Amino acid sequence: MIDRDVFLPVAAQPSVDALVEMAQRAEALTYDMAWLPETWGRDAVTVLTSIAHGTEEIDIGTSIMPIYSRSPALIGQTAATLQEVSDGRFRLGLGPSGPIVIQNWHGVEYGNPLKRTRETVDVVKQVLSGEEVEYDGDYFDLSGFRLRCDAPDPAPKVDTAGMGPKAVELAGRFADGWHGLMLTREGLRDRYEDLERGAELGDKDVDDVRVTMSLTCCALEDGERAKELVTQHSVFYIGGMGTFYRDSLARQGYEDAAHAIYDAWQAGERAEAMQRFREEGFLEKAAVAGTPEEAREQLAAWEAMDEVDAVSVSFPRAAELEDIEATMDALAPQS
Repeated sequence: MIDRDVFLPVAAQPSVDALVEMAQRAEALTYDMAWLPETWGRDAVTVLTSIAHGTEEIDIGTSIMPIYSRSPALIGQTAATLQEVSDGRFRLGLGPSGPIVIQNWHGVEYGNPLKRTRETVDVVKQVLSGEEVEYDGDYFDLSGFRLRCDAPDPAPKVDTAGMGPKAVELAGRFADGWHGLMLTREGLRDRYEDLERGAELGDKDVDDVRVTMSLTCCALEDGERAKELVTQHSVFYIGGMGTFYRDSLARQGYEDAAHAIYDAWQAGERAEAMQRFREEGFLEKAAVAGTPEEAREQLAAWEAMDEVDAVSVSFPRAAELEDIEATMDALAPQS
């Protein structure tokens, strides 16, 4: 059965208490998991601790905790602690983020994200085992320490995010799950082949690797406003957040359109970028937007995919609280 998760909207919330209330709302609506990103606002650990104490059943997780802003051992300690305070409801999602955030916000050199992600996952899993950590990698060399508290039982699962073939292969080989985004259904199927290859290299069954597809969603009675909000959000990421999202669309067969959207945004021609996004049909191919009826039908198409284990209902960055609540209600599992 497909899980339906929610991706908490940090940009739209005025306080930690508001995020806790959002998670409580998701729990009441029977969403399976509440994911929380970490960017350049509130840190995910403090907020998820508050959510863990404020909820009882909904699972919680980081999507995504950047690997450059903490040491792998600290990430392992954090995962163990969050598993404890949530009574076993925590799942760790990791990813490299991008050079704009890592270099300009954290002041850390962004280099070889695939290798660093792999080594981080390796170390985190050793930490969570409770055994003494012995690791000799290109980036990390650790020896002589183990958790001085009890190891979590069960250990939380460790997922990684990725859009490119090698990143997805890495998830299949070393992680317990993969988080995908900015993908069409056809693009997701292509990446799933990379996941299968990685699972085979790791001597694993790909069915044991949880695939979570994050979808920007907006379901409003004013369907056109919903589509406008999702278009604005998507084009911002394609045009303004480095080249990863542009390159992801290009790999999926939309190279000309992806570069045209990126170039228009960089030139300050925002309306043109949004128009091109809509003309290419990306709103229908890679997102969920419209009236509640339209949005539920679109979401069902993603959930019908054999490759997907969970869909994560995410929200446009410019959505207001009432837009978010309306979308959560419209797309709740029992709706």
